[in-house]
Parts: sequence; structure tokens; C-alpha cells
Amino acid sequence: MNTLISTSSIIEELERTLRHIQPDQIKQLAKQLSEAENIFVAGAGRSGLMMRAFAMRLMHMGFRVYVVGETITPGISKGDLLLVGSGSGETKSLTAMASKASSIGASVAAITIVPESTLGALASTIVQIPAATKESTSASSRQPMGSLFEQSLLLLLDTVVLNLMEKNELQGAAMFKIHANLE
Repeated sequence: MNTLISTSSIIEELERTLRHIQPDQIKQLAKQLSEAENIFVAGAGRSGLMMRAFAMRLMHMGFRVYVVGETITPGISKGDLLLVGSGSGETKSLTAMASKASSIGASVAAITIVPESTLGALASTIVQIPAATKESTSASSRQPMGSLFEQSLLLLLDTVVLNLMEKNELQGAAMFKIHANLE
């Protein structure tokens, strides 16, 4: 298979998918992130890696952000936000986290393919990425498993970063000052 053709087909899938995300959902998520005292992010597998990348960018912008499961992550409290990325919205460990956060009085936001999922029912804010779940036999993606969701998740989260930068009148140079520099 020609590498350039494969790359082009992935980019086309991403453009098609991202075009269908509702801008109001992105704005609502950005608002909720801005209002949270602390932000906790969670995801499993590759989705979890995308959430970790987002946590890093939030930290660069000066947000108090934590990755659920890390040894230095404090407990979640009322006024905090748990943001979960899950294609199916049914991953047991993630739905348990969302249920616990909600019971404590923290807000829950979800980025998912399936807004009517267990996770979606627990979330006050949902951003839907219209991709096929990894279990789906849909022909909407040539890529394996959840690749389209995971890639779209990263690009969506980078869009949220740009939204927050604009809202807070923040430039990349200011963010770089917060970037780790241990040399």
C-alpha cells in the first residue's frame, strides 16, 4: 500500500469526522474547564494517552490538572471536574470513576462516540465524536479498532486548547515558560 495514499485516507477520515462535531459542545466543555477548581482527566488505553497529552497542555496554560491514577493525584472534590475520554462510554473503570466523582459533587464531562452510554448519562457536558466504536463493523473507517476516535480525540482536545488560549488571551510563548526545563 502506498504510504501517501494511506496518510491521505486517514486525513480525509479525520476531516469528515471532525466536521460533524458540534461547536456548541466544544464551547461548553471549554467553559466547564475554565470554571473548575481542579481538572482531572481519565481514559483507558490509547484514549488515555490522548487525555494525558491534553492534561499536559492544560498545565502549560496554568490550570491545576491531574491524571487519574497517578501517584500524586489528590482526591476529587465538589467544584472539580472529571473529564473522561471513552469511545464506547462503557469502560467499567471509567464509568465507576464518573459515578464516584458525581456522588462527591464534582462535575463530569465526557468525550465519547455514544452520548446515550453509561458515561454519557453521568456527564453534565458531552462532546460527541461521530466515529465508529472499536467493536463496530461500520465501514466509516479503514483504520483498525478505535484509531479514528483516538486521533479525533487528540485533535478535538487541541481545538479546546486553542479555544482556551483565545479566551484567556494566552500566547504559546507564555505557555513555554511553564514547560518543563530541567537543563
